[in-house]
Amino acid sequence: MLLGCVPGIAAAVALVLCAYGVERAAESPGAASAGRTAAYTAPRPPIVPRAVWVGDASRAQPPPRYDDKVVAVFVHHTDSPNDYDCAEAPAQIRNLYEGQTNARDWDDIGYNFLVDRCGTVYEGRAGGPDRPVTGAHTLGFNHRSTGVAALGTFSAGVSVPPAMERAIAALAAWKLGLSGTDPRSDVRLVSSNGGSRYASGTTATLPALAGHSDGFMTSCPGAALRARLPVIREMAAELQGRTPDAGHRRERQKKAQEENGRIAGAPR
Repeated sequence: MLLGCVPGIAAAVALVLCAYGVERAAESPGAASAGRTAAYTAPRPPIVPRAVWVGDASRAQPPPRYDDKVVAVFVHHTDSPNDYDCAEAPAQIRNLYEGQTNARDWDDIGYNFLVDRCGTVYEGRAGGPDRPVTGAHTLGFNHRSTGVAALGTFSAGVSVPPAMERAIAALAAWKLGLSGTDPRSDVRLVSSNGGSRYASGTTATLPALAGHSDGFMTSCPGAALRARLPVIREMAAELQGRTPDAGHRRERQKKAQEENGRIAGAPR
């Protein structure tokens, strides 16, 4: 099973380095005032535990690693078919896990969370969804971040399901809210590996809610999903109780009108 964000051998090298490399992270620009922004939080969305999808495929693995907080969320896609029934999502996640842990001998699935097209959020990497688990999803930037993968392929021209967008926004709002981070802000992370977009040791300024391609040379999370990130950021900020940005609100309203127009014009 392929890890869609990084093809072939590059995927194996990338996630092995992700899983075992020593990484560092700088404070986010707003981290010093996290106590003052703690009011900007969001509720924990429903999360399906990993036991639902891993079943008897679970294998022995090292103890999870943890950071002190999460200040960034990296969005991925799995580069897998889009026409699945949502009841099949656990099997798809299990296939990803088996491909990574058996065929490639990784210690666990790399993503912290996965979201299906119906908006269901699944726990991915072990360690507890409420804790700042160090993932293996974005080479060089796994510390103080969490990785969420959208089940499917979201290249140019593909529609991103609204339920999936809302779920990613809700997850990001919750995880970033725990550190007082605005999903629309930029944060500073230190690259741990020159295989990323930044030389090892470089302090990079990245979006708090970023695409995989912000930190690594890849097309992931696909042009269509990447184009939706500004809207998802604004949705997440609103879920934290922050003042909406009028420009993004108008964009969402326009999309809703277009969707309603397509529904009204559909044959009955």
